[in-house]
Amino acid sequence: MKEFIKDILVAFAIVVLLSLVIKPTIVKESSMEDTLYENNYLILNKLSYISKDHPEYGDIIVFESDIYNDEAGALSRFFNKVTGGSENKLLIKRVIGVEGDVITIADGDVYRNGEKLTEEYIKCDFDEGTLGSVNNYKVPENKVFVMGDHRTVSSDSRSPEVGAVDEDRIVGKAVLRLYPFNEIRTF
Repeated sequence: MKEFIKDILVAFAIVVLLSLVIKPTIVKESSMEDTLYENNYLILNKLSYISKDHPEYGDIIVFESDIYNDEAGALSRFFNKVTGGSENKLLIKRVIGVEGDVITIADGDVYRNGEKLTEEYIKCDFDEGTLGSVNNYKVPENKVFVMGDHRTVSSDSRSPEVGAVDEDRIVGKAVLRLYPFNEIRTF
């Protein structure tokens, strides 16, 4: 009986330690297509930005937004209240700019510090109306400028309800897609 209890405690300790390092998540929307699709199952590294100063260009991050998550079920809302979690929506986006960068979006192109970005990962070409315009926006200290890969449907740093993302609100960096099984890959 003592061995059984010891095994249960060890398993519990392992689960707790893993939950401090990784977080599984499921993609719920289409803003990261063609890189990620709805119902892709991802593993996030929650410690990615503890060992280094800031996120890097191209990182795919999950962060807590200021958008209320009205899709959360009653059980999720209860769990968030008990654990002190937030009822705000988690978003997944790609880091385009870090603190001090100057972002401009003009004529359907994204520029960082005056250099046009080559973005093979975006879903399709855009015009000024669908991409929106940003004129010489300087990313504030300890914040990142993020955009979805499917720019026409993405709520990201271009929109006032998201804006530049405070690094303290980053839940983790996507490091592995586990599902669908035929598309397993690292990021």
